Amino acid sequence: MSATFLYGQNEFVNGVRIHYLRYGGKGHPLILIPGITSPAITWEFVAERLGQVFDTYVLDVRGRGLSSSGPEHDYGTDVCAQDIVSFVQKLGLKEYSLMGHSMGARFAIRANELSNQGLTQLFLIDPPVSGPERRAYPSKLPWYVDSIQQAIQGMNSEDMKVFCPTWTEAQLQLRAEWLHTCYLPAIIQAFDDFHTYDIHQYISHIQVPTLLMVAGKGGVILPEDEQEIQQSNPNIQVKHVPQAGHMIPWDDLEGFFTVLGEYLGQKFN
Repeated sequence: MSATFLYGQNEFVNGVRIHYLRYGGKGHPLILIPGITSPAITWEFVAERLGQVFDTYVLDVRGRGLSSSGPEHDYGTDVCAQDIVSFVQKLGLKEYSLMGHSMGARFAIRANELSNQGLTQLFLIDPPVSGPERRAYPSKLPWYVDSIQQAIQGMNSEDMKVFCPTWTEAQLQLRAEWLHTCYLPAIIQAFDDFHTYDIHQYISHIQVPTLLMVAGKGGVILPEDEQEIQQSNPNIQVKHVPQAGHMIPWDDLEGFFTVLGEYLGQKFN
């Protein structure tokens, strides 16, 4: 894998097995929560650079990757956020930061509400701002369902290019290899929660320094959404990656690390 990769491991927390990958091993602990159909391994190209600065833990959210899956489990926002809190407690982390992309950012917001003991900062990467009586999330459920069903049958990078035409060959290969591990009912529950779960009610309660990273070409967070969020919590700093769509590191990796580095006052090689 990468020079900063240490190992993969499993922990039993909140009644399920949570698998994670660890990078770096030194510095401030950072827990990374991927998006709706992104197993931990698909963030390897980002985590290897985060591991230069942070002691980085990338989680397989339940119902994805090598974490627990199946019909016996709940996949709602509340229980997935509790998984994060329980993971922190299981590892005995005294201080840590949370970075979440898309769905993972919503889980990070909810986790902060459940328990912010030891939490020092939040990095919210283009979270869906949809919810009850709000504008719908721009992606459509069939895009997820169709790609997962094809992955379950078997697909290669060329097949995946139909769904992700701008990605690199390596990114396409990883997604094609691992997408079948995304348990479809878990994905449907998460997508439904984008529209039925009000994550905005918790934004004003965030007290730690927070970066909201917005994709310039994503269409997920619009200027009026930024205005609403900053009115709700003036301590949240908004930064843009102009050339990126919603999958910011996939679309503009250097732009992602430029924004993150400027915010932190830290250079990533």
